[in-house]
Amino acid sequence: MSHPSPPAAHDRGRSAPTPPDSATWDHPEPLAVESAPVPEYGSGSLADLLPTLAAGMGVPGTTAAIPELTPADRNCVFLIDGLGWEQIKDHADEAPYLHALLGSSRGGTGRPLTAGYPATTATSLASVGTGLPPGAHGLPGYTVRNPATGALMNQLRWQPWSEPKAWQPYPTIFQLAHDAGVHAAQVSSPTFQNTPLTKIALSGGTFHGRLTGEERMDLAAEQLAAGDRSLVYTYYAELDGAGHRYGIASDTWRGQLMYVDRLVQRLAEQLPPRSALYVTADHGMIDVPFDEDHRIDFDADWELRAGVALLGGEGRARHVYAVRGAENDVLTCWREVLGEQFWVASRDEAIAAGWFGPKIDERVYDRLGDVIAAARDDVLIIASEREPKESAMVGNHGSMTPAEQLVPLLEVRS
Repeated sequence: MSHPSPPAAHDRGRSAPTPPDSATWDHPEPLAVESAPVPEYGSGSLADLLPTLAAGMGVPGTTAAIPELTPADRNCVFLIDGLGWEQIKDHADEAPYLHALLGSSRGGTGRPLTAGYPATTATSLASVGTGLPPGAHGLPGYTVRNPATGALMNQLRWQPWSEPKAWQPYPTIFQLAHDAGVHAAQVSSPTFQNTPLTKIALSGGTFHGRLTGEERMDLAAEQLAAGDRSLVYTYYAELDGAGHRYGIASDTWRGQLMYVDRLVQRLAEQLPPRSALYVTADHGMIDVPFDEDHRIDFDADWELRAGVALLGGEGRARHVYAVRGAENDVLTCWREVLGEQFWVASRDEAIAAGWFGPKIDERVYDRLGDVIAAARDDVLIIASEREPKESAMVGNHGSMTPAEQLVPLLEVRS
């Protein structure tokens, strides 16, 4: 892994889920848990990127996990929120520069990375910054149960507040690089400078807040040149926001993609010598139609609500927390109702299948749902009453389908 293996890992052995007796079912056999396309943890996931770059600069405690990448003295990661691999492939007209770089992805193999499960911002940013999969860094969803309080915690907004270092105790790759004498810097919106998510996932070195995309590109190039060995991270969020609000088929989203394309080219043309720029993303996105076939409302469905104490995660990647003693009943019901469209697993089945990485830290185990549901089809489990804003989003993400899970690793070198 990227740095010494996390201690006290919770490794539930691989055991195949017991299939239900088909004679008792009115529905076709549910999707097998093992059929879900698990992220490439350890060789081609977002968690493997920064450890690979840092190892190439000689940072102690890091390992080059992505074998296709060639070391560089100065490395810049530009993470564009919501820019999936498939979205670049499908929009050559709006993103000609990015599209032309597809062949450079993942060290010239022309292959994408996998985001990790779930494919959502808080989880992915923590994977990028710590170099650890979700089962170790402990941000395994948009909202998850805090075992200490029994309440849901939104890990993107960090509400309700929890002590950041207790929630995610491992050092970031930026911190390891800074300690090793590498010039480490983050260039992002000033809004993010002091957030708990930034502190636990992206801290180390210096933070530089800039409002416009152009200012960030220019300063990222300057920060790259500021050291003989540099590790610089920069970020753009508005493409994701446009997708959630208007959908990836909208003119608004396409306009944002055109702007992003120009930003990448602007940064690439300013790279100082001995630099490598890597353009990646935290997840892709799909548009989900607004009808009952595609949006299943948990708040209006008595079968799905039965025995459920808390509904966590998000529409395409749900953590379901059962009333004590009702875990098996909830699992059976969710499989029967949703099993043709979702991979529905118990906590231990998802762990054994490797959804959250090879091992799960003890502190993370009870953050995972008793039942975990990952969408295969273009469908959501919304909650119209308890999650009105999220339920109204056009564009969505979170699961393991290619449109959500595959992200670029486009490369430009100077």
